[in-house]
Amino acid sequence: MKEKRFVQAFLAITAVFFLFGCAAQKPAGLPPFFAKHFHGSMYQSTVDNFVILLDASSSMNDDCMGNPKFMVGKAIVEHMNMTIPELGQTAGLRSFGHADAISKNETELFYGMTRYNSAALDKKIGEISKAGGYSPLGSAIAAMGTDLEGLSGKTAVIIISDGLDMAGDTAQAQAVKEQYGDALCFYPIQVGNDEEGTAFLSEIAGIGGCTNLMNAKDVLCPGGMSAFVERVFLQKVVAPPPAPAPEPAPTPIDSDGDGILDPDDQCPGTPAGAKVNAVGCWVLDNVLFDFDKDTIKPEAFSQLDDICEILKKNPAMSVELQGHTDNIGSKKYNMDLSQRRANSVAKYLADKGIARNRLATTGFGFDKPVALNSTDFGRSLNRRVEIHPY
Repeated sequence: MKEKRFVQAFLAITAVFFLFGCAAQKPAGLPPFFAKHFHGSMYQSTVDNFVILLDASSSMNDDCMGNPKFMVGKAIVEHMNMTIPELGQTAGLRSFGHADAISKNETELFYGMTRYNSAALDKKIGEISKAGGYSPLGSAIAAMGTDLEGLSGKTAVIIISDGLDMAGDTAQAQAVKEQYGDALCFYPIQVGNDEEGTAFLSEIAGIGGCTNLMNAKDVLCPGGMSAFVERVFLQKVVAPPPAPAPEPAPTPIDSDGDGILDPDDQCPGTPAGAKVNAVGCWVLDNVLFDFDKDTIKPEAFSQLDDICEILKKNPAMSVELQGHTDNIGSKKYNMDLSQRRANSVAKYLADKGIARNRLATTGFGFDKPVALNSTDFGRSLNRRVEIHPY
């Protein structure tokens, strides 16, 4: 166990005040995240066990993409948890750091080892509340080796860290690798781009012998995370060959011209000019609301004006405006709040000339989140209105 650089030790003390003072802020500048759903009927797990090791040491309070590295690291864990399908794997979440000169709590198993359940893991992610102390990755890897005792099959170890002040910790990684051999792989993801961390984590990846070092920016976006999860955790189920067909299967087309081919389009019939998400559904991704508010943010006006133009060009089309909330407060209160949010959007469109009888409104409360409610950032994405033509 090694001491941090002097300046990082100072930051570790001041970071507590920073974190409490900024607890209500969401990560700034990170790309919006919508998890890809891997259907269990189409994929099978290539690992029997996986363990996530999250760096919670004091250097993780340094800046990365306008946020503390620790917040970026937690976002990666949350996005990964939203993306990995539950296929009977045994899972664990262990952090390391959050220690001082007196405490011996260098590493802690927050979840597992148990059958993977994304909702249960999500709750445990929220319990890792701050970063501080030393960088005992070696202790975490050694403890992880003990966590795996009694388990069989292949294991993926995902290390999310900046890689700083860990130069002597390769010995523990080598020992665990020798203990489990080809059944264990290390998948390090570097938060930040310090050369010292890059060199160390690349060495860890080399010991694992399964992958090259990844960087946080490569997995924060939905496409990067889904590619990482598919490469590390999954393989497609090989379907039996189809029966001979009299004619070749038709080439998939995009009937509504929204850029999503029909087999992948969950919302066919989207009007021309509508902005759609990855599954072809018309989205209002800028119509987000402040906490406990039903007032439309000004930055959404231009998008709502575009929707007015689309509705005017399609006079036979009606839409349902679906309001949603985060999970803070009672179910009854949030149902009313979500209805008020949908009504606010309907009033805006009606004031712009769209007949009110073309604008149905429904409130769903917090029953249909699109992001995890365990963080401020996730809750901000759930305070929304969606539009569905009919």
